Amino acid sequence: MDRTAGELRKMGVRLRLQEQPFQVLALLLERAGEVVTRDELREKLWPADTFVDFDHSLNTAINKVREALGDSASSPRYVETLARRGYRFLGTVAPLEQSSTLHSAAQPRSAAPASSDDPSALHPGLNVPQPPRGVTRGLFGLIQVMYLTFYLLALLHWAGIEAIAGMFLPGWSSFGVSVAVLVTGLVGIPLRCYLLSAAAFDYTGLAQSFQRIFLLILILDQLWALAPFLLAPKIGFAAAFAATAALLYVPFSERTLLRMAYPERLKSPISAGPSTSK
Repeated sequence: MDRTAGELRKMGVRLRLQEQPFQVLALLLERAGEVVTRDELREKLWPADTFVDFDHSLNTAINKVREALGDSASSPRYVETLARRGYRFLGTVAPLEQSSTLHSAAQPRSAAPASSDDPSALHPGLNVPQPPRGVTRGLFGLIQVMYLTFYLLALLHWAGIEAIAGMFLPGWSSFGVSVAVLVTGLVGIPLRCYLLSAAAFDYTGLAQSFQRIFLLILILDQLWALAPFLLAPKIGFAAAFAATAALLYVPFSERTLLRMAYPERLKSPISAGPSTSK
């Protein structure tokens, strides 16, 4: 954090943080490890003659700070909530000796330097504008709903799958397709329910969990990418082929969405500019 420039950077990339959340974070950094009460925040950041819904404004500011840091209220790594008391910064704060050191270290090597008046912040690993976490979580959740719909519809019409598969595959092969649909559908339903609920509750370890089971998800999704061919008699082979080609990319899209929603946290401690040191 550079309070003089009003900038917060992560891995050299400037993060988007509005003025009021920035000031809240600065105050927490000044007293890292100590409890900063809600009354103290009110006195320093919301003057007595300011007419605002203080509780709502403070909660909004804290949520924006957590979003910028990739933090979570349920599993805090940086900003801890103390019920009815206030907040405490849990990370290690190390003051930098010269502001020039901060600016030289802040220049990203893989992308053009972020301008101080640039309203967008780049994702530290993907070098794309960082979207709101709610958007990426929502898209990820919609993908899970799509697959759940696939599984449920296939199981509801399971009796007809062997007949459709028999149009393309001879003998026992069509029966094998129907068994594969049954088995993968029964495996996929609890898997998708887990991923959907984890995204809905903003589980911060979701990206790591997804990466650990990515091979299973990749195999499962590649098999179900062939599902549009079961509808080929109704939609035609060209449409089925196009839908399959799109579905082949979906597991990689899921992984990217989670990387955007839950950026990898810094291994080094957050640093504060010289104005935050005591």
